[in-house]
Amino acid sequence: MNAATYTTSVRIAANHPSLPGHFPGQPVVPGVVLLDCVLAEAERWLQRSVSPSSLPNVKFTAPLLPEQDAELQLKLEGHDLRFSLSRDGTSLAQGLFRIVGDQGA
Repeated sequence: MNAATYTTSVRIAANHPSLPGHFPGQPVVPGVVLLDCVLAEAERWLQRSVSPSSLPNVKFTAPLLPEQDAELQLKLEGHDLRFSLSRDGTSLAQGLFRIVGDQGA
């Protein structure tokens, strides 16, 4: 099966509800918010629901601050959804979601 790829820009707004209390005075976008963004962008790209069965690999390597643009790259091969997030050439996160069964690929 050939892999399909997609690249887009993402930004988490400064008023996102997860930010108050998350490093007060210097908020950092929580990893779980980044993972949710990855899945939401995958659904937008694939135009279907994406249900992860596992997250066997994820690594956060640098913080993303609110209102910063980041580049999200997605690669779908079979049931593997690989992702990487970067900003200005610096890796922020990368990982792999395994997604559930036949979802209309």
